[in-house]
Amino acid sequence: MDPTERSPKRRRSTDNYVESPPRRRSLSHSPTHGSPKYNLTERPARRSYSRADSDDEADRRYYRDRRSPRSSRSRSRRRSRSPSGAIVTPPPEKPTQLHYQPYFILRGHKKGVAAVKFSPDGRWIASCSSDATIKIWDSKTGELAHTLEGHLAGISTIAWSPDSKILASGSDDKSIRLWDVTTGQPQPVPLLGHHNYIYALAFSPKGNMLVSGSYDEAVFLWDVRAARVMRSLPAHSDPVSGVDFVRDGTLIVSCASDGLIRVWDTATGQCLRTLVHEDNAPVTNVRFSPNGKYVLAWTLDSCIRLWNYIEGKGRCVKTYQGHINKNYSIGGAFGVYGTRDYPYAFVASGSEDGSVVLWDVSSKNVMQRLEGHEGAVLGVDAHPTQQVIVSAGLDRTIRLWRVEESNGEAVAGAKVDGEIETAVAEET
Repeated sequence: MDPTERSPKRRRSTDNYVESPPRRRSLSHSPTHGSPKYNLTERPARRSYSRADSDDEADRRYYRDRRSPRSSRSRSRRRSRSPSGAIVTPPPEKPTQLHYQPYFILRGHKKGVAAVKFSPDGRWIASCSSDATIKIWDSKTGELAHTLEGHLAGISTIAWSPDSKILASGSDDKSIRLWDVTTGQPQPVPLLGHHNYIYALAFSPKGNMLVSGSYDEAVFLWDVRAARVMRSLPAHSDPVSGVDFVRDGTLIVSCASDGLIRVWDTATGQCLRTLVHEDNAPVTNVRFSPNGKYVLAWTLDSCIRLWNYIEGKGRCVKTYQGHINKNYSIGGAFGVYGTRDYPYAFVASGSEDGSVVLWDVSSKNVMQRLEGHEGAVLGVDAHPTQQVIVSAGLDRTIRLWRVEESNGEAVAGAKVDGEIETAVAEET
């Protein structure tokens, strides 16, 4: 692919984003009035976060009433008895590796694939491309169900409604379209209002609102039924590259190439937190953890950082490294591994070297690298209830990876909330 090609993701040059029109640097600051739940903060002064990620800090236990496998190795492995006299079996060793294997390669897009997402019910996979099309695939068989056409330019972002019936897409033609997944047809009225490329979308948990981020530096909150803008947030002073809703819909998070991550009150539009790392690297993607207590952010210094945005002014508690991310906006997801009784969390991300990298959330260790793509992997997602990962990138392919049954019992997707809460417990 021609490196100057604008879609599906704009490369970042040493000067700036190459094909973005000249931008006026707008004032970007937090409102002056506080929220009932949070204290408003301006952008904090730079400070070191190195201690937050120090490996010298004591590891938290993954579960409140069990010792971690590491601490139990030096102890006797014989069964112990509880006060009631019943025999208690110690938890199994925590896995140190994952065993995903490729099982589908989906082809059909004519240009690079910018994003790929499982539907919330796990039945479908949606992919969008700089060829201005969206494709809907059956996640079990890999069969192509629909090709959605209607946008006039490349498509950089897609989002599923919570009921898996509607798919939203954002395009370089400055429009957002809502598609009926059953019929493959768009709703008659597109969402218009942004003045530049649409770069990020997310549905609210109830499906009645949609948040969008654009190269025009604004975040819009849409009324889906009325197809109109409910609120415009003067969010950033650079293109907005990522947005997400928290699990209960009360908060929105946004990020931009200005290096800022901002948390907003959905009801009032007030900025509640501004998170910035001392390196101030451009932030290209952001999402809330499933339990809603943390924010995961991708930056162009080849780092993924996990932020505790609730306490104080917010702090970085984990940094994941081992992938390459210097030019493209790359996506990823949280997932689970282990067994139903002993689930653990991992972070999955694409990489510009053509791999998909999986980290343990708590230890930050790389557990597996999935090789197969040729060129940057831009989109990665995890199945909501099964041990399946989907990835896509500049090589125009969509690849599915799964754990064979012989490598362990599948984990219920509902376990991910509690696991991430325990795995990234605060480290004081």
